[in-house]
Amino acid sequence: MSVSTKWIAVAVAATALIYAAQAQEPAGRKELKRADLTGTNMEVIISVSETKPGETFARHIHHGEEALYVLEGASAELPDGKQISLSAGSAAINARDVPHAGFKIVGDKTLKLLTVHIVDKGKALYDKP
Repeated sequence: MSVSTKWIAVAVAATALIYAAQAQEPAGRKELKRADLTGTNMEVIISVSETKPGETFARHIHHGEEALYVLEGASAELPDGKQISLSAGSAAINARDVPHAGFKIVGDKTLKLLTVHIVDKGKALYDKP
């Protein structure tokens, strides 16, 4: 392996480690729109996400605010085993850098959320707490 090939391999491995250090973004997330927040170094990101039964929504933070609206409700199991209902039509706001989620969808219904993030531009949308 040549010296330049080794450096390329090192760069690829380093990039993979950086992305692995960030919290896992939900597999069922679909970004609908992203735009700069006027007059700031922040951006607004609108998404829809689906978390299916048996899937885990990893505990994470955002570098800004997250507003969410439950489009389709489901049951979730918290790490302590307690089950909660996430009802369609309910809404919540998660504050900057405050850990949230960390639950598993149980039962037979998929959780579908509409989210609006107002976050620092250039930072990871999902990050480890």
